[in-house]
Amino acid sequence: MELLDNPVRHYAWGSRTAIAGLLGKPVPAPHPEAELWLGAHPGDPSRVAGESLVDVLAADPDGQLGVPVVSRWQGRLPFLLKVLAAEEPLSLQAHPSASQAAEGYAREEARGIPRDASNRNYPDPTPKPELLCALTEFHALAGFREPHKTVELLQAVATPGLAPYVHLLGAEPNHAGLRALFTTWITLPQPKIDALVPELLDECVVHVKEHGPFELECRTILELGESYPGDAGVLAATLLNRLVLAPGEAIFLPAGNLHAYLRGEGVEVLANSDNVLRCGFTPKHVDVPELLRVLDFSYGDMAVTTGTPEGARYVYRTAAPEFELSRLEWMDGSRGPVTLPGGAPRILMAIDGALSVGDRTLTRGQSVWIPASDPDVVVAPAGAAARAFAATPGRLP
Repeated sequence: MELLDNPVRHYAWGSRTAIAGLLGKPVPAPHPEAELWLGAHPGDPSRVAGESLVDVLAADPDGQLGVPVVSRWQGRLPFLLKVLAAEEPLSLQAHPSASQAAEGYAREEARGIPRDASNRNYPDPTPKPELLCALTEFHALAGFREPHKTVELLQAVATPGLAPYVHLLGAEPNHAGLRALFTTWITLPQPKIDALVPELLDECVVHVKEHGPFELECRTILELGESYPGDAGVLAATLLNRLVLAPGEAIFLPAGNLHAYLRGEGVEVLANSDNVLRCGFTPKHVDVPELLRVLDFSYGDMAVTTGTPEGARYVYRTAAPEFELSRLEWMDGSRGPVTLPGGAPRILMAIDGALSVGDRTLTRGQSVWIPASDPDVVVAPAGAAARAFAATPGRLP
């Protein structure tokens, strides 16, 4: 078990206080800090005793990762753990499935597109499922709303310009209708978007002033419209579930799920991939045909979970084999220690309070790399209360 030194990623949508405060650094930070990365991402890996975790794994893959992980993921750590702090919306995006990622990567390799090119969709051949667990109240758009509810929303803010699009979904309130409306909106010529979005925003203002049934959704559309004028993603956002997660609540984002994180702090675990298909709210490359090939137009309420309780441990199990996230929480002193089983690589991070981890004490913001060769590790609060997160690969053969 070794302490990790983790990189901070600076993006314009980040916070100047959340990650700096977690790490015990001066607040406010000089620049927005959006993500803290814990893992072996080749672009910005954590460091162990001054050495890149990528190099540590390469020097002893069987001991660090364990034979099953080495075999299944070709010697790579399959997950990346993040602390995410958003003060502004992230891009509207989706991620490919395993087969889509492999095919897309091979196709772009054959075309000779450089892996770091701005128009590259698939810099690697792997999928990118994600799970986001809220640390604070966390706001997001995720997954397509049930079409009848979306028709009600669109009718509540209808204008002459919007009417044909409301009818398009109302006439076919199912997967096909969602695909047809989304495709129509995302491919509109810019002059039509520039005319349609202000109409939508004007009606949203009225709806908010009247405290209508879609007030939260309309406030979000107004915020997005102000931040991203003339962006077709503002129209697409009307089709998505608007979520407010309480601390400890989590959502799993499988392949094809269209989503955008809006604001809040959370812990995210995801497959160790950079494959993103963007839809809006970004100056980066948007490949509409490829996005449409990847999107899943399934609809309904997004499942929200607080994890399966196992004493002081809450386990967020998903269909993704690349990762499993656990929240360890002692808030009243009534629960006993948690044992993290050996045999697989693990990353553990203290979020609140202090932890006793084997013969080591972790304070807030500190994290450790626990290789597969280490035995079971017992984790307990070192004070009255503590909270931590642990990540490990998911299902193994």
